[in-house]
Amino acid sequence: MKIVVQVRLLPSAEQAAALATTLRVCNAAANEVSRVAFEQNVFSRNDLQKPVYSEVRSSGLGAQAAVRTVKKVVDAYTALRAHIRSGILVGARRAKAEGKPIRFRDEAAQPFDDRMLSWQHAAKTVSIWTSVGRLKGMRFTGHPDQLRTLASSRQGETNLVVRDGKWLLIAVCDLPEPAVFEPVDWLGVDRGIVNVATTSDGTNFQGRRLRRYRRWQLRKRAELQAKRTKSATRRLRRRARREHRHVTHVNHTIAKELVAVAQRTGRGIALEDLSGIRDRVRPRRDQRATHSSWPFHQLGTFVEYKAKRAGVPVITVDARHTSQMCPRCGHTARNNRSDRDHFCCRRCGLAGPADHVAGVNVRNRARSAWVLVNVPEPAS
Repeated sequence: MKIVVQVRLLPSAEQAAALATTLRVCNAAANEVSRVAFEQNVFSRNDLQKPVYSEVRSSGLGAQAAVRTVKKVVDAYTALRAHIRSGILVGARRAKAEGKPIRFRDEAAQPFDDRMLSWQHAAKTVSIWTSVGRLKGMRFTGHPDQLRTLASSRQGETNLVVRDGKWLLIAVCDLPEPAVFEPVDWLGVDRGIVNVATTSDGTNFQGRRLRRYRRWQLRKRAELQAKRTKSATRRLRRRARREHRHVTHVNHTIAKELVAVAQRTGRGIALEDLSGIRDRVRPRRDQRATHSSWPFHQLGTFVEYKAKRAGVPVITVDARHTSQMCPRCGHTARNNRSDRDHFCCRRCGLAGPADHVAGVNVRNRARSAWVLVNVPEPAS
């Protein structure tokens, strides 16, 4: 399986200036390549490289940097077409995206291959190509576990990224996948806004603290924006992405605990299929910000990749009526759930927390789905 490892570069002032110049030159060249690709309708790397290679080289890029820049443009158009096919870009957004060449920011990430970037893991330094010459002995740091993974399993390109004034190297590592075990049962997980995750065992990961933290961050941003001073602007920049990092940490913690419980008990993890839910639900005006910032997809992604590393099977099931169906008698009705927190079956009287009942229904559907998946083919 492929994972991403992120390490932080520790350049001097001169080295940081050289890296910034490199990104500007590479992205200026990428914009010119993108213009040619759009005008000539050429999106194959080999076909696109022929008309633009000499011009890209004359802009100050080396041979490998020119090749990587053309590949970056081709990958950007490939991703755009994939988004159109999958329905992510529709209507006016699709017309706007297709009507002009893709543009790259001055500080957009730049891919480096092994000829442009070499690692000295023992010394924790890198040698990296820049548009003003090769920089050797540039130090880097990171979490010890990620550094070990980087030294043993790095494969492919590495992206140079600047984020909030910090220089990062983001590398792809290819790890061996353990065999997925046959589950003895399933751990159903219901994802929600009020409760981030609730399992069929009754474990509840509440989202109250997360919502309170987000409201506090929103209030602080509004206060700083109202001041309109230089110091307030600096503080806003320092606070940038802080909320995102906090939410990511919360989801990592929840996903890690879910996978640990499933691995320890020999069970698989069952998740609801929530794809397209933002288009199906029309929240009230006062609920729009909460609904649009609901990080259910990130939590599902974290659970899937952590489970894959542990050999835990993961299955997605139909999410319809999981919070309105009685897991004992199967009666499904909207009035089974009198309010957000409580469930009471109008036929058999089964009552309990609504999210726990939904987690049990997810588990039951996973049992049925896994049986169907693993039924042996009939003999001919």
